[in-house]
Amino acid sequence: MDFSSFVASFGGAVWSGLFFIVAVAVIVAVHEYGHYIVGRWSGIHAEVFSLGFGPVIYSRVDKRGTQWQIAALPIGGYVKFLGDKDAASAPDQAVLSGLSAEERRHTMTGAPLWARAATVAAGPIFNFILALIVYIGLISYTGVATDAPVVGRVNASPFVGETIQPGDRILALNGTATPDIATFADVARKLPATTTISYSIERDGKTLDVQGAHPFLPLVGAVMPRNAGGDAGIKVGDVIVQAGGIEVAAFTQLPALVEATQGQPIALKIWRNGEIIDLTLSPNRRDLPKDGGGFETRWMIGLSGGMLFEPQTRQPGPWETVTLAVDQAWFTAQSSLSALWHIVTGQISSCNLSGPVGMAEVMGDAASQGLFEFMGYLGMMSLGIGLLNLFPIPVLDGGHLVFYAYEAVFRRPPAPAVMNVLMLIGLMAVLSFMFFALGNDFTCK
Repeated sequence: MDFSSFVASFGGAVWSGLFFIVAVAVIVAVHEYGHYIVGRWSGIHAEVFSLGFGPVIYSRVDKRGTQWQIAALPIGGYVKFLGDKDAASAPDQAVLSGLSAEERRHTMTGAPLWARAATVAAGPIFNFILALIVYIGLISYTGVATDAPVVGRVNASPFVGETIQPGDRILALNGTATPDIATFADVARKLPATTTISYSIERDGKTLDVQGAHPFLPLVGAVMPRNAGGDAGIKVGDVIVQAGGIEVAAFTQLPALVEATQGQPIALKIWRNGEIIDLTLSPNRRDLPKDGGGFETRWMIGLSGGMLFEPQTRQPGPWETVTLAVDQAWFTAQSSLSALWHIVTGQISSCNLSGPVGMAEVMGDAASQGLFEFMGYLGMMSLGIGLLNLFPIPVLDGGHLVFYAYEAVFRRPPAPAVMNVLMLIGLMAVLSFMFFALGNDFTCK
């Protein structure tokens, strides 16, 4: 039984919740371990490392005196350092007053400024590292397309007749030369939306002309979580042969056909393993990032296209793999921050913001498509949580770093009364944000 079959054996709500908890547990454990290990390296003693909140289910104390525990509420976690009153690292003056100068050095309050700042910053940084490790692993697993347009694997489609085969090198499409994979993609995008395309290929040292489906035939390459396509039962590998009564030969035809519905139900005919299936779905309104920045709002069914064939791949070198992973992480971070800014300024719908229920559905849908998709969203989620924690809001890591920056400039920490007020304001802001996002889970679709 593969990963996606294992996931499908659970009920919808059950496995969505299960895999969301798994993802959160991994991300939180990495985040809190960043705080713990850098704190330990900096001479700050951790009394408790907790995965989850509430009643303790399991615990043990290690040789350094740190209690490692798993609590009943798995959404979250914390590290409680020596001298902390609670999980938010508020100083416990009663405990601190009874410590010697040497003992106070091992508390968050008594540690040097650099040690406190490094310990706090380590949580988000470890989230970024986790995201990079995930992206590096996925890139290493899939490889990257070779420079030449060589067929690696031909995807199943309704096309009948002699066509391309694994190992073929595509020399031209409809008579236009395709010397490399980039040119191939550019030529393929400009082809007319016809069911049959002429391929000039090199096979076993011979040049042949064969027919085939459009390179970008209406093949479903990915199904986006929490979207109309997935809700209607469309699967990766399906070929959309008709939409709204119109024959479809290329995936590029679909955006215009979907946009023309203006949200009204659209009937699709799907080819799946030799059978034709009739489906009806209603597009969702979505805000999409544009290449030049900003967003555009369109009607979407939550599908991305595949190709007639999977290009032959090669294994990238270590430096190329890391570079590609960093580029992926940077793009994801930019898109996320841009989306949040556009939501705050009212330029796009606040429905683009999901809460825990929406995130659980996304992780469940991703897991149902396979381990690869699940890991991709886990990396994206880890990156998002790392960014969120760096926001300069009291109670978040970014807020603590702002206080430390103040201390570095003015040679003293903010007054306790001011800190308490700011922490309360920060807590209210975070809770308001969470409740707003949770409300979106039930009011937006």
